Amino acid sequence: MNGFLRSIALALACLSAGCASLPPPEDRIASTALPATGHSPLEAAVSSRAASHPGLAGIHALPIPIDAFAARALLAGAAERSIDAQYYIWHGDNTGYLLFEALRRAAERGVRVRLLLDDLNTAGLDPVIAALDAHPNIEVRLYNPLVYRTARVANYVFDFARANRRMHNKAFIVDNAVAVVGGRNIADEYLGAGSDVVFADLDVMAVGPVVGEVSGEFDLYWNSASAYPAAALLGPRGVPAADLAAKLAEVRADPQSRAYASALRDTPLLKALLAGHLAFDWVHATALYDDPAKTLDSAQRTDVLLLPQLLESMGRPQRSFDLVSPYFVPGDKGTDAIAALAKRGVRVRVLTNSLAATDVVAVHAGYAKRRRELLEAGVALYELKPTAVADDPDDKAVFGLSSSSSLHAKTFAVDGERIFVGSFNTDQRSAHLNTEMGLVIASPALAQRLGTAFDDVVPRVAYEVRLTPDGSLEWLDRTPQGVTRFTVEPGTRAATRGLVELLSILPIEWLL
Repeated sequence: MNGFLRSIALALACLSAGCASLPPPEDRIASTALPATGHSPLEAAVSSRAASHPGLAGIHALPIPIDAFAARALLAGAAERSIDAQYYIWHGDNTGYLLFEALRRAAERGVRVRLLLDDLNTAGLDPVIAALDAHPNIEVRLYNPLVYRTARVANYVFDFARANRRMHNKAFIVDNAVAVVGGRNIADEYLGAGSDVVFADLDVMAVGPVVGEVSGEFDLYWNSASAYPAAALLGPRGVPAADLAAKLAEVRADPQSRAYASALRDTPLLKALLAGHLAFDWVHATALYDDPAKTLDSAQRTDVLLLPQLLESMGRPQRSFDLVSPYFVPGDKGTDAIAALAKRGVRVRVLTNSLAATDVVAVHAGYAKRRRELLEAGVALYELKPTAVADDPDDKAVFGLSSSSSLHAKTFAVDGERIFVGSFNTDQRSAHLNTEMGLVIASPALAQRLGTAFDDVVPRVAYEVRLTPDGSLEWLDRTPQGVTRFTVEPGTRAATRGLVELLSILPIEWLL
C-alpha cells in the first residue's frame, strides 16, 4: 500500500508539473526480416526437412517449461543472421537475464537482434534495456510506451485510453527459419525456473512457410506507429557494459540458475533439430494477428481485429469444441455463442482457472457470473486446481503441469481437426483492447491430444463444476481416494468469494 501511495503522490507531482508527451517519430527507421539464405546450419537443417513437405509447416509442441526455454536459448545460440523477439512480459529474473545474455552473445557474433517489448512490464529494466540497445547489433523498441518512467500509475491517470491497450503478442524468430509462438512470456514462473508458482502453458516451434508469416507479423509491429526506439525514451541511462556483464555473471552463479542450466544441457532439442531427428507434425498452418492499429483505434473497426479472422479460420464446430483459457470472460455475445453450440449438440468443454488458482480475482468474477448459463446449456466446465500435478509423462505432455500450477495456456480445438495456439485469451481484453497473435494449425494429432487431455487428464487436475438437482453449483474433486463434493469454491475464503460477488456486479467486464 505504501508503494501505491507513493505512486499516487508522484502522479500528483507530475500533474502539477504538467503532462509529458511521447517523443516525435523521426528516429524510427523501418527494417524488415532478413531473408533466409539456407547457408547456416540451422537454416540448412530446416530447409532440408521442409523440402520434403512443400507448402507445409513443421510443428513441434513445447508444453514442458524447460523445453520452452531451451527452444529460445539454444536457438539464439545457433543463430547466425538474425533474432527477432516480441514479448508482453520480460522480467529481470533468472530466465530473463539468461535470455538477455543469449541475445547479447548472439549480437557479439554479428547476429542482428531486434527486441520489441510491450512497455507496461519493463519497470526496473530501463538501464538494462538501454545497455542492450547501445550494442551496435541490438535494437530495442518499446511498444505503446509509458511517458512517466518512475510514477507509472501516472500514465493511467493522464492517458488511460492509450495506456490501457497493450501488445500481448509473443514470438521468437531465429534466422527467419524457426519461430516459437504461444502463450509464454519470459519470466521464471512461465519457464519453470524455481518459481513458487509455475504457469501451465503451451508453445509451439514452427518451421516452414509459416515462419515467414510470423516474421511479417513482427515487421508490422516493429514498424508501427506504436513502436518507439528505446533510445528516444530512455536516453543515456544504460548501465556500463562491465556492470551488465557482472550482473549476468551473478545470475549465472545463482544456485537456481546453475540447476536450470544443468537441466538445459541435458535437453536434446537443438541437437535433434540440427540432426534432423526432431519430430515435426507436417501440416497446414497460418499465422493470425491483430493489426497494431488496434492499439490506437477507438472506433473498434473489425478489419483490424484478430477474433473475426480466428473464427473464420477455425470454422464452425460440428462435433466438438475444446477450449483452454486462463482468463475466460466470454461476455454476453460469447456466452450466447458457446451456449448455442452446446444446445445444437456440439460437445463443448472449457478449462479455466479455479478461484484458488487464478492470479486475477477480477477476471474470475467476469467468468463466475456466466457459469450457470453455460452449465444449463450443457457446457462442461472445469477449473484447474491450484495444486494440479500431472505425474504421468503423458499428462505433462499437455501443459507441463507441476505443483502449484496456475493455468496460462491459450488454445482451443475444433472437431479434433484444427487447433489454435497463441496469446489470445477468451476474454474482453484480448478481443477488444490488447493486440494478440497465434497459429491456426490443421493438425488432427495436436487437436486430438487436447481432446484426449479433456478425457483423461483434466478430470484429475481440475474441479468439475456442475449443477445439482436443486439448481445450485457444486465442485467435484476427483482423486485416487474418491470424489469429494464442495458447495462453495474449493480452497477459498469467504472474503475472497464475497469480493468476487461484488466485482461481478460492477460494470468492469469490458476491462477484463
